[in-house]
Amino acid sequence: MITVIPDISTVYQMINFLVLLFVLNLVLYKPIRNVLLERKAKIKGMQDGAEKAATALVAGEDAYKNGLKKARSEGLKNKEAFLDEASQEEKEIIDKINKKAQANLAQIKKQVAEETELARKALESEVEVFAKAIGEKILGRAF
Repeated sequence: MITVIPDISTVYQMINFLVLLFVLNLVLYKPIRNVLLERKAKIKGMQDGAEKAATALVAGEDAYKNGLKKARSEGLKNKEAFLDEASQEEKEIIDKINKKAQANLAQIKKQVAEETELARKALESEVEVFAKAIGEKILGRAF
C-alpha cells in the first residue's frame, strides 16, 4: 500500500535506484556512448576522405583536360610546322626540277639550232643539184 509518510523502504529504493543508475551508466551507457562517438568520428573521417578524394578527382580531371588541350595544341603546331617544312621542301624540289628542265631545254634548243644550221648548209650546197634535177624532170631534158 502507498503511504504518504516516508519510511525506510523508500530510502532503500532511492539508494537502489541511484546505485543501479551508476552501475548502468558505468557498464552499459558509457561503452555505448564511446562506441557511438568512435563510429561518428570514423564516419566523419571517411566523409572527409571522400571529399578529399572527390576534390583530388576533380583536380585530376582538370589537369587531364588541360594536358589534353595542351597536347592537342602542341600537336597542331607540330603538324603545321611539318606541313610548312614539307611545303618549303616541295618548292625547293620543284625549283630544282624547273632549273634543270630549263637548262635541258636551252641545251636542246642549242643542239636543234646547230643541227638546223648544219642541215641548212648541207641543203644549200645541194640546192643547185636538186634544182637541176627538178628542172630536168619538169622540162624532160638535161641541162
